[in-house]
Amino acid sequence: MTNKSDAKIININNDFGYSKPLKPFIKWVGGKSQLLYKLQKLLPSANDNTYKKYCEPMVGGGALLFYVLNNCNFEQFYISDINCELINTYKVIKSNVFTLIHKLRELQSAFCELNKLEKKDFYYQIRDKFNSTELNFSTVEEKAAYFIFLNKTCFNGLFRVNKNRQFNVPMGDYEKPVILDEENLLNIHYALQKVNIVCGDYSLSKSFIDNSTFVYIDPPYRPISETSDFTSYNSVEFDDNCVYLVTVYC
Repeated sequence: MTNKSDAKIININNDFGYSKPLKPFIKWVGGKSQLLYKLQKLLPSANDNTYKKYCEPMVGGGALLFYVLNNCNFEQFYISDINCELINTYKVIKSNVFTLIHKLRELQSAFCELNKLEKKDFYYQIRDKFNSTELNFSTVEEKAAYFIFLNKTCFNGLFRVNKNRQFNVPMGDYEKPVILDEENLLNIHYALQKVNIVCGDYSLSKSFIDNSTFVYIDPPYRPISETSDFTSYNSVEFDDNCVYLVTVYC
């Protein structure tokens, strides 16, 4: 097993033609990109036939998922998350990435031509549209584009909602954020064709998991104090009771 300094992407499982290593399409609190060199040591080796399936019931930004899609020989994949906006974006990338790319290109072009004050106004207009647009069959691509735009331009890439399910993160201080990474989105699109994507909590994965399933669960961190609490990735809180149920179900 390689260490951080000499780790290489070897693209074992490249069945759909994506030519470069996949990477998360969003920033995400608690993302594991910087810990992959440790997590990869826990994965089955290429010649280990014990595990046929991969399950990640709290996928978030998907850093480990994308590493696994590039490097491991699993036959079936299951990911889920309770954040419906996040899962909608995964599904749109899987099913209609070209429409999404078109919408993101328009947003990036419009945003980058503005001055600092105009960028701020534009950001809050998109945030208002995101909050006021209901997620349904006719709005999935629009909502996914808004989701990625806000993630790339908001403060620290944070996703936070209030009790009314309103996204309330202020704008970040980025001069030229990369809102559209077309090559990566296309590569993810091809890779996700073999992934079952589910919107819901971790308990739904129970029907997928068996003795041949490798499961990676990454719940929110327990806050170190009352004032440092951040488990509000959704309007549903994740507490110690939920932690216990994770061990029961998975």
